[in-house]
Amino acid sequence: MAGNNSQAGFLDRLSDFVVTFVCWIYFIFAFLFFFSFFYIAAFFFSRDRERAFQYIDHLFFKGFLWLLRVLAPCHKWDIDPEISNIRGSIIVCNHLSYLDPLIFISLWKRQKTIVKTKFFQIPIFGWFVKNSGYLPSTTEGVHAKRMIEQVENMGEFLKNGGNLFVFPEGTRNQDDKLGDFHKGVFKIGRMYRCPIHVLHLCNTDKLFTPGKFFFNTRVDNRIRMKVLACVEVVNAKEKVSAAALEKEVRQIFESRSSSREEIE
Repeated sequence: MAGNNSQAGFLDRLSDFVVTFVCWIYFIFAFLFFFSFFYIAAFFFSRDRERAFQYIDHLFFKGFLWLLRVLAPCHKWDIDPEISNIRGSIIVCNHLSYLDPLIFISLWKRQKTIVKTKFFQIPIFGWFVKNSGYLPSTTEGVHAKRMIEQVENMGEFLKNGGNLFVFPEGTRNQDDKLGDFHKGVFKIGRMYRCPIHVLHLCNTDKLFTPGKFFFNTRVDNRIRMKVLACVEVVNAKEKVSAAALEKEVRQIFESRSSSREEIE
């Protein structure tokens, strides 16, 4: 019995290593020998560089997640089809794993998000983040101008069907207790009176656990993403404050995400 458990453990670790290795191969070689040419062409020749970069990002991560699904079939995916049809909205969702933003990018051809400021400073990666039109998480220092420009252009972006997805706690949360929300996204929602879709995501951390390098490929798991509610700011009869929007979204999370039966 001990020998069987040892062998099973070895096979689990081997599977985790192989899948992680193949995914990194995709990241490196698919980018270098395929997608990089499209990024370069978009940078020099596209009339709308930001839109072109977002579309290439979408294709790149869609391919990555397809590969991950094939290589880790123990993980089942249940993403509400309604989510991929959302347009011109702010999306707020809980955050469990580094996989989460990749999933959102793979869902929509036009998407923006708020990125930690330090990522803008990383060579090459920061170049992609800037050209994709993502927003820095701070309004201080050299990034203040970029944030102001992005917020000013957000109305046109949303009007043309783009989505701004945000993890309002600003970091990964491994329990059901909500942390403080960043208020900037609610100010944008109030400013442009766009719908705010509240989503709940679960179990991505079981596939890619925070603090670990390898994917957990042999765990039976179901990754779910559901729409909890939509706050229709555009139809509000009176002006709504950012604080009121934040409070309403928090109440949705607290009342709906705490109910396991409703979500799963």
